[in-house]
Amino acid sequence: MGRERIVEKFSRGEKVLVCYLMAGYPDYETSLEAFRTVLKAGADFLEIGFPFSDPVADGTTIQRAHEEALKRGTKLKHVLRISSTLREDFPDTPFFLMTYYNPVFKIGVEKFCELVRDSGIDGLIVPDLPPEESWELKSYTQKYGLSLVLLASPTSSERRLKLICKHTDDMTYFVSITGTTGAREKLPIERLRADLQRYRKSCDKPVVVGFGISNGEQAKVIGDFSDGVVVGSALVKLAGERKFHELSQKVQELKSSLKLCLKP
Repeated sequence: MGRERIVEKFSRGEKVLVCYLMAGYPDYETSLEAFRTVLKAGADFLEIGFPFSDPVADGTTIQRAHEEALKRGTKLKHVLRISSTLREDFPDTPFFLMTYYNPVFKIGVEKFCELVRDSGIDGLIVPDLPPEESWELKSYTQKYGLSLVLLASPTSSERRLKLICKHTDDMTYFVSITGTTGAREKLPIERLRADLQRYRKSCDKPVVVGFGISNGEQAKVIGDFSDGVVVGSALVKLAGERKFHELSQKVQELKSSLKLCLKP
């Protein structure tokens, strides 16, 4: 399947909900239960966080998750075991691995891609990989049938958006703000709407918006002019507190709100 799962989800014309959680946080078994919870509650895409010691794009909540997962000894084999286990029960849901580039380089780019593919993961999101330097990873994601997802931001020029569009595969991850991840009460909606209008002129690939989205109201507004939203910190916080009922409710709230969005 691989990338076909991603393409199929977008082909339905519905706004997608991408749910991010950290592998191994607060411990392996709890994180596995948290992943199951969001999938059962309606997540369209699963974004599996690979803990790293220097997560420069992440805010306080997810930084803490990285640290705790590493303290618990979470390694790539544990992350891949989570993916393999979940894939058995959720054969149609696209899985992304969110990883910084250093672990990919350290393990070996081809070996990393092969291991990831074999565990049932469909694509890689690499927040610190600029399009100009993506050629090596892209050559192996293509070889192993993985989708490479690159990030765009409010500061991306038209020229850069076209470059990102050229190298990203089945979607673009658009960062809503300049800064790190983390739930926020207010987001710059009108500026973001204009940013995505600019993006649409440069790229025809689906675009999901992340960073700062934490409730159904925000998801609905942003979903009206994007192809979906990414929610991380709000879910990671609940998983870390082992509040599985609240975690399920939060995903259902977000998914219900996205169903109310304007059709493209």
